Amino acid sequence: MATLLETLKDIEQNPAFISSLATQFRGIERESLRTAEDHLIAQTPHPKSLGSALSHSQITTDFSEAQLEFITQVHPRIDTCLYDLYKIHQFAYMGIHNQNEVLWAGSMPPELPDNRPIPIAQFGTSNVAKMKSTYREGLKIRYNDKMQTISGIHYNFSLSDKFFVHYQKYLGNTDSAMEFKTEQYFGLIRNFQRVAPLFVYLFGATPAFDESFLPKDHYLHSDVLKLNHTCYLPYATSLRMSDIGYTSEAQKGLYVCYNHLDNYIDSLRLAIKEPYSRYEALGLLNSQGNPHQLNTSLLQIENEFYSPIRPKRVTASGEAPVNALARAGVEYVEVRCVDIDPFKPMGLDEETLIFLDLLLLACVLMDSPDFSLETCQMTQDNLQRIIHYGRQPDLTMRDARDNGLEKPFKSLAMELIDMLEPLAQFLDKLQAKSPYQDNLKQQRQKIDNPELTPSAKTIDALREYGDYTTFIHKKNAQWHAYFSQSTLSEISRKAFEDAAVNSLVQQSIIEKNDTVDFTHYLENYYSQY
Repeated sequence: MATLLETLKDIEQNPAFISSLATQFRGIERESLRTAEDHLIAQTPHPKSLGSALSHSQITTDFSEAQLEFITQVHPRIDTCLYDLYKIHQFAYMGIHNQNEVLWAGSMPPELPDNRPIPIAQFGTSNVAKMKSTYREGLKIRYNDKMQTISGIHYNFSLSDKFFVHYQKYLGNTDSAMEFKTEQYFGLIRNFQRVAPLFVYLFGATPAFDESFLPKDHYLHSDVLKLNHTCYLPYATSLRMSDIGYTSEAQKGLYVCYNHLDNYIDSLRLAIKEPYSRYEALGLLNSQGNPHQLNTSLLQIENEFYSPIRPKRVTASGEAPVNALARAGVEYVEVRCVDIDPFKPMGLDEETLIFLDLLLLACVLMDSPDFSLETCQMTQDNLQRIIHYGRQPDLTMRDARDNGLEKPFKSLAMELIDMLEPLAQFLDKLQAKSPYQDNLKQQRQKIDNPELTPSAKTIDALREYGDYTTFIHKKNAQWHAYFSQSTLSEISRKAFEDAAVNSLVQQSIIEKNDTVDFTHYLENYYSQY
């Protein structure tokens, strides 16, 4: 297969292909905890003025009732996507203002006292609402509720159908359009897993957390440094992605294959169907006789599988995600390793999105050999090294392109930036300015000088403010003022208010239309597998 540079040279001869390559679609899902005046997680219900967490398309909740999730629409332009997210933030701040609450500006949560409950998200009385809350109860007893209070950002990315038509013709592929598109997205996923350590180094922003977050028996107690009530690793980049966060010990033995759609679906179906002894011992019901997990398998549903990136398709009502993929193939990919950057009002900005778009597009156009089990383990090991020691001057990493040979991370990172440069030049020819090349200059500076990374800046801020909670509280106040200094237009405010009211009506309709009890509802749902 041609190299990325060779592919770009060939594409230059086809104006229609060039145009299709420049069209990408993106959406953002940003989570954030509501915190009260005491800087702890809010105990208040999801504000009714924001609508129904069950049925609102743009404002919902994640694990906790206090954990807001903002969802943009799909946008062909970065600036309109970010503006969409900005308006959601504005409206949300209006909704929590009367409760004297603010949004927590970091991925890692505030202090989590043992005597203060973490309210699990509630979605109403319908079967689908009960399933959502029971799933979260299952997460609590399987992993603990403190871990679930971590917030992050998901980035949804896709390319146009015209691109895949041109690319398939260029490659001389004769598969069906759906099969080709799906295989290309799986190639993107494999390549992203290979290069994810670079992204996490450049944009990771969770090198520290409040000491109340770490379980008393966790091995990291012997490794972390302490600063007042804060735990940190001096060279860490994204502890949110470590085994104190979204890497599950129970799932370490789960090998999900990203080589082909059938392999991927079979892996997840097995994990959802096969009982897992540790979770069997917990039982389906709590001591009060209420459901506290959906099943006793390794995974309750697909969302429980933690991965830096995964294939996605919009599902029909009640449809299992793997069945949607089997029915119509991959529609987009969801990047899940984006930390909330506390130095940015929305947790990310144009810099993050430009680099992600460039990286993901390169991952489509590059050769992407199938993963062996050894390759899979190598990529996971590389990512964990970056997570814990990413800014360590002598850090090495295994080069998957060179038989797993250990090489300095800095030289490998620069090689990847060099590889992206022709694509950046190519895309900038279609722009009035040079956003992609300018972005790569910023990333080179971070590789040359680790102190410019968000994780290093966070460590500096800890020392300035004394601890993690005080630092993030200062950013909370700053971003509250930022979003409060301007008001939504009358048209936007009215649209959000109408959407909130309509979502509450929709929730009521869903509740009235239930025709079976919860036990049979779950049986019907799992029969899909």
